[in-house]
Amino acid sequence: MSEARILGVLGGMGPLAGATFMQRLTLLTPASRDQDHIPSILWSDPRVPDRTAARIAGGEDPLPWLMRGLRGLEAAGCGAIAIPCNTAHGWFEPMQEATRLPILHIVHAAADELLRLGLTGGTVGLMATKGTLAMRLYQPRLEARGFDCLVPTEEEMDRIVMPSIDLVKANRISESYAPLAEIARRLIARGAKAVVLGCTEIPLGIAAGPALPFPVADTIDALARASIAWAKPAA
Repeated sequence: MSEARILGVLGGMGPLAGATFMQRLTLLTPASRDQDHIPSILWSDPRVPDRTAARIAGGEDPLPWLMRGLRGLEAAGCGAIAIPCNTAHGWFEPMQEATRLPILHIVHAAADELLRLGLTGGTVGLMATKGTLAMRLYQPRLEARGFDCLVPTEEEMDRIVMPSIDLVKANRISESYAPLAEIARRLIARGAKAVVLGCTEIPLGIAAGPALPFPVADTIDALARASIAWAKPAA
C-alpha cells in the first residue's frame, strides 16, 4: 500500500465551497494518472452553526462541530487538515491545540497567492464575511507580509457583500456575480492593487461571470496550492 500523505478536508461551510475545493485540488495537482493525485477525505457537514452569527450575533458556537470533524479526519488516517472556510479560521487556535495534525492556514495561503500573482506589498482589497472582518483574521497576517488591507464599507457589507454570499449558499450563483464584481471594482478604484476573495463563497460567485481585469487572490485555489505543497513537497 502506498504511504502517500492523506489530506483531510473539513468542509460543508458551505457545501459547494468544499466540493469546489476538492475539484480545484484535483485540477491544480500536477498529475498524469490517477495514482499521481493526492489521497484526500472530505468531511462535509453543513450542520456546523453559522460562523459569522456565532462571532458577531451570539449564535451557536461552531467549535464542537468543528472538533467533531477534526476527530473524524484524524481517525480516518489523515496527515494534515485543510478548511475551505475563511471564517472558521476564527477558531484556528483551539482547533490546532486540540489536534496533532497540522492545519493549513487559509490566510497564509492567501498571502502566498498574492506573491504568486506578482505582488510583494502595497494595498490589497479584502472581500470577506462580516465575521472574518470583525475577527481581523487577515489584516495583521497580511500586514506582517507587507500588505495593507482595504475593506468594503459597512453599508456595502450589509447591502451587497453579505446578501451576495447568501445567494451563493442558496445555489443562486449567477445572481451573485454582478454585485460581487462591483465591490471588487470599487476596491480597485479606491487604490487596491489586487483583491483577496477572503470567503470561499465569493470565488464561486466571481467565477460565474467574465474574468475581472485585475489580480484576484482566490482563497479556494490558494488553499488547494498549499495543500499540494504539503502533500508533494518536492513537486
